[in-house]
Formats: sequence, C-alpha cells, structure tokens
Amino acid sequence: MSRAPSPKKARTALLAAGLLSASPALAQTSPADDIQRGAYLARAGDCVACHTTPGGKDMAGGLPFALPFGTIYSTNITPDAKTGIGTYRFEDFDRAMRKGVAADGRHLYPAMPYPSFAKLTEADMRALYAYFLKGVAPVDQPNRKNGVIWPLSMRWPLAIWDAGFAGKPFEADRTKDADWNRGAYLVEGLGHCGACHTPRGIGDQEKALDDRGALFLAGGPVVDGWIAPSLRGEAGTGLAGWNQQEIARLLKTGRTDHAAVFGSMTDVVRHSTQYLSDGDLQAIAKYLKSLPPTEDAPLARPVVADRTAAALRAGDLGRPGAAAYVDSCAACHRTDGMGYVGVFPRLAGNPAVLQKDPTALISVVLKGSTLPATAAAPSSFTMPPFGDRLSDQDAADIVNLIRNSWGNQAPPITDRDVKSVRGHMG
Repeated sequence: MSRAPSPKKARTALLAAGLLSASPALAQTSPADDIQRGAYLARAGDCVACHTTPGGKDMAGGLPFALPFGTIYSTNITPDAKTGIGTYRFEDFDRAMRKGVAADGRHLYPAMPYPSFAKLTEADMRALYAYFLKGVAPVDQPNRKNGVIWPLSMRWPLAIWDAGFAGKPFEADRTKDADWNRGAYLVEGLGHCGACHTPRGIGDQEKALDDRGALFLAGGPVVDGWIAPSLRGEAGTGLAGWNQQEIARLLKTGRTDHAAVFGSMTDVVRHSTQYLSDGDLQAIAKYLKSLPPTEDAPLARPVVADRTAAALRAGDLGRPGAAAYVDSCAACHRTDGMGYVGVFPRLAGNPAVLQKDPTALISVVLKGSTLPATAAAPSSFTMPPFGDRLSDQDAADIVNLIRNSWGNQAPPITDRDVKSVRGHMG
C-alpha cells in the first residue's frame, strides 16, 4: 500500500483528507473553539470511560484494570494542580499522549493506548490540551497506588517496550479518498480500536497498528470476560455480512436490525460513538468495510425453518439445552433464533455467536447485558444474568444449541469452558 513518504507529501495528503487546514488563517481558532473541538475529540477517544469510576467525578481516575501482572488504576487527568495535570505544559501533555511519558519522567503503562494516540495531528492534540486544561472541572483526588508485582512494578523497562513498539504519526493513503482517510485516522488513532480488537504479541503489544498489518483489527484477546471480535471482512465472524450503514447505525445507537452491542462495547457507545457526527461515523464505517478478511469462512445465513426451530415449536425438548433455552431464552430470542428487530438481537447468523472463542457468548449467558440508551435510540433493554440459575453443564448445553442451530456452525464447548469463564468473573 502506498503511503506518503515525505513530510511535504504527507501534508498534501492530509489536506486532501480534510485533516489539516489549507490556510494558516483558517487554521487559527479561538480558545473557545479549541475547547469545544477538544471536547468532541475527548468523546471520540472515550477518555471518560477509563478515567472515571462509577459514580465518581469525571476524569478523576481511579478505575481499576486487572492485568496478568497486577492491578493498575487510571490516573486523575483533571486540571487540578496538585493531583491532576494542571501543571502540564503542552509539551508535557503531548509527550504523555504520544510517547507514554509523564511530566515527571515516569513511563506510563501501555494500558493507556499512546501508540495509537501518536497518530494525532498537532492541531487535534492542542485542542485536547485546551479542553483538559480549560474545559474539565478540576478534582482534588490523589491517584491510587498500582498493585503491580515486582519486578514488573519498575518503570524503567517500559522505556525498552516503548522503543520497540512506539506509534508513529498518521500517514494518509494518497490512493484513497478523504472519507476513507478520515475513517482511518479515527480508527487507528484517537478511537484506538486496535487496543481491544487487535491480537497481542509476546510483549503484549498490538501486532499491528494500522491497515498495513494483516492482523490489525483481526480480533483481540479476552479482557474481563469479553473478547473483541474481528472488524475485518471475514464472513460470519467479521463484517462481511454488514453494510456501511449498519456499521454506522450500530456505533450511533448500539443496535441494528440483527445485532446489538454487549460487554465492553456498551460503554464505547454510551460514552463515545453516539456523540460522533454522522460524517465521522460514515467515514469509520467506510474504512472498516475496506479491510480484507484474514481467513476465509462460509457466511452463516439464518435458516428459519430448520430442525431446531421446528422441534422447539413442537415441544420436542430432547436435545441438550433445548428445555433450558425455551425456559430462559426463547421469549426474547424466539424459537427460530431471529429475535425482535431493534430490541432483542437475533442469534441466527450473529457474529458474536459464531466466534471460535466462545468466551463472549458464555459471559453474556452468565452475566447478562444491558443495551445502552442513546440519544437516537433512547430505549434500554436488559438481558438478566443466568449464572446463578444455570449449572456449568446447563450453560454449556445452551451455548452449544445456540452455536449450532438456525444455520449456525461453531465448535462445541464443554462445562469446563463455562467453569473457566465463571472463575474469572468479578
């Protein structure tokens, strides 16, 4: 893929992509404009989701992240001079965002996606700085001490990690149009979609940071009982069966005619993507639809009149999981697995159901899920948790029935898989 090789050509491509202003006069904005734009960019980056505890003050930090090497806590990024970033100069803010180095020289843990934020333009970084220093209310709240085991608690090795896995400024693709480049800029950069949706390497780094890597957005690791699926063009498990409008609608409302967000993605829609402009949502969707699949797989198409649907309607509950499905699931998702449009997602042909790794589906069965209310779709619907009423074998039987009915085809699971997910539930 051709990318801009020089600063001059890169600037020309960015101008064409609408990421820079063509005129220095047009580039000048008022402080109020910078704060307003910074607020929009902070929404796009979903900063509040990680830097705010439930019921806590916005951006004051303290949210725990359970990692294999211990628990770390998000920091206070309000402009409080004592406990936040109120004393940060722009250069300090820029270095922390791009390189993961705090004003006092400490290397930040890469749970903060600074390799992605390195792609931001200077104009956007300055707007974010204006917002965080002038548009966010200061909160006097000391940062919590991280619970990272020794020797990983030492910060200096992070400099080696940063040297090997540092991000780079965004380079527009001159062979693509402005909408595609805008979508790439948002997905690869501020949206940091790869932080969840890209597989990790031996150093826990994202295996690719942009579309030049075949594994970029090819599906991420399990985090807090959820697994982020591929956003590439795989049939069945990816976005091959989606059109651009459906992707944009899911990001705006949390639901489409055949799918709904769950798990960690509910917070992304609730705090971030529902507030993006329609133009930016369409740009994101256009970029995602351009990503080719990493593997070929047959597209699972819903089969309404299959044997499972006929048996369930006839009261034939002899198949493992059938009785539990009728008792706990059929009222919302129906015996034909088609759900109810815009309310309860269909299970037939659902990418979340067809994933090789069943963790996300098991988690939904055990934990339940709540569809977020958004400005464009204000109704919220909740699936209750069934972990207390289902044994590991019961849950496995339901999951197997769902993954192999109505045209679905996915590997079977066992009660041990359910026990493993249950054991990691908070």
